Amino acid sequence: MSAQEKKIENITDKMRAITISREYGSGGGEIAARLAQRLNWRLFDHEAVERVARRLDITQEEAEARDENESSIGERILESFSAIQPLMSVSPLPQLLHIDPHVYHEALKHIIDHVVADGHVVIVGRGTQMMLAKRHDVLHVRVEAPLEQRITYVTRREQLNREEAKARIRDKDGGRERSLMVQYRQRPNNPQLYDLIVNTGLISLNRAVDLIMLALTGKAEQLDLPPEQLGPGAEMTPYPGPLHDFRVSPDEKEEQ
Repeated sequence: MSAQEKKIENITDKMRAITISREYGSGGGEIAARLAQRLNWRLFDHEAVERVARRLDITQEEAEARDENESSIGERILESFSAIQPLMSVSPLPQLLHIDPHVYHEALKHIIDHVVADGHVVIVGRGTQMMLAKRHDVLHVRVEAPLEQRITYVTRREQLNREEAKARIRDKDGGRERSLMVQYRQRPNNPQLYDLIVNTGLISLNRAVDLIMLALTGKAEQLDLPPEQLGPGAEMTPYPGPLHDFRVSPDEKEEQ
């Protein structure tokens, strides 16, 4: 290990986790895997499903049905209709409807809290950008890409035709958005939830890892600073003269 790599390791050692939120087909999962390998950190992705299943004593298939998903309006209507008319012939409901979302979320939160306490982990999805939002020792990243490029990615990786890939993207992104909205009243594309947003339509996956490493180091370096020393204002001097593109109206001057 070089002296520079050792220095970076010492700095980033202060950070407990990185969360990766991603649009489906943007390469976010692959970026998370490469990032964990680069940092020699733990990757926490599908293991979440297995651990929730064990904690709730349900099958892995049942946990997968709820994972990063929330029933659509149509499914909830079907569930209600089935409850009212239990003897009528209705198509079987998805397994996810039989798992209380609050119970699932609490089990997941318990597991995530323990994983972060252990430290040095890259967590993929699961609403952790909100679950861990108040922790300053966690870096939050969003990975996005233009829809057409994501369709191309999914068709190649999953061997689907274009319409199938588009439908799968819509289904996966929709489930993730509904899940975050139900639990936190937030949409995953809200930029205020993240420290860094990466567009893989323009930036390669390896370069994205480089950017996340840079952001991780930058956030780690400021962990011990007081709030008044954070933000762009802490490093900028006042303008030397009056602003020529801004005028205060006479009424506003009187109020002052």
